[in-house]
Amino acid sequence: MTHLPPATSGGTLRERFIADMTVRGFTDKTRKDYLRTVAGFAAFLDRSPSTATAEDIRRFQIQQSERGMNAPAMNSTVAALRFFFNHTVDRPDLARKLIRLRYPRKLPVVLSSDEAARLIAATTCLKHRAALSVAYGAGLRVAEVASLKVGDIDSERMLIIVERGKGGRYRHALLSPSLLGLLRAWWQEGRQQGVMRSGGWLFPGQDPARPITTRQLSRVVEAAAVAAGLTKNVSPHTLRHSFATHLLEDGVDIRVIQVLLGHAKLDNTALYARVATKTVRTVTSPLDKIMARVAPSESSGASPGG
Repeated sequence: MTHLPPATSGGTLRERFIADMTVRGFTDKTRKDYLRTVAGFAAFLDRSPSTATAEDIRRFQIQQSERGMNAPAMNSTVAALRFFFNHTVDRPDLARKLIRLRYPRKLPVVLSSDEAARLIAATTCLKHRAALSVAYGAGLRVAEVASLKVGDIDSERMLIIVERGKGGRYRHALLSPSLLGLLRAWWQEGRQQGVMRSGGWLFPGQDPARPITTRQLSRVVEAAAVAAGLTKNVSPHTLRHSFATHLLEDGVDIRVIQVLLGHAKLDNTALYARVATKTVRTVTSPLDKIMARVAPSESSGASPGG
């Protein structure tokens, strides 16, 4: 971040900003993204962002729009600056000047059960198969999969402990018997390979002292999708989308799915109702219920579209 005021008893502006994010449990990625955003705003101002005015906010957002920044990116910028103004410099008046854009949300890509099975089966090693099975079988985000430790698998209660979820939220995820069996097989193989350590990472990277990266997991999914002959645009998050959609199609209550996914808002979970095609197909149309009472002469006539 540029144009910082001198250090004070409370530290520099950058240090205070980082401390504010850390105490709220923000992930490393979120902290880096927020720091980059506020640094960009400071560069736009050519002075400390703590001295910003409402007019500065207005000019900055106009510039973003003129440069063709899309709505999701602009809203991410708003989130970072709102946090900075609300919590680090205590300027809620400026936070209120930041405008979020409404935009239609794209429907998520969802695999069928057969496609999910083919994708997982197309992995080339047990570690990768176990990692993708966690993403699909427990509905975890890719960063959550990468951050899992051996101790996060609670086989007694059949739960996965997610301590590093989005926004620093702690939750329990689903651990099925088949997933537990697969993880135990990976544990045995990893111990034989010398990469698995008690209390260590569940999915170690090339250096066992560090976890597998989200980029590595993305490459695993991309390679498996090609090997499985899938034509859909697949990413690790596709497995999470498929987990939620398949649960909804199987009749699991949407509020239960919300808890399993770690969604703060039900609206985010409700999006899956729009792609749950199996659920739609099982609904009986009210027309079918009344057709028996419709006279034959009224139900005959021109063909559909005629």
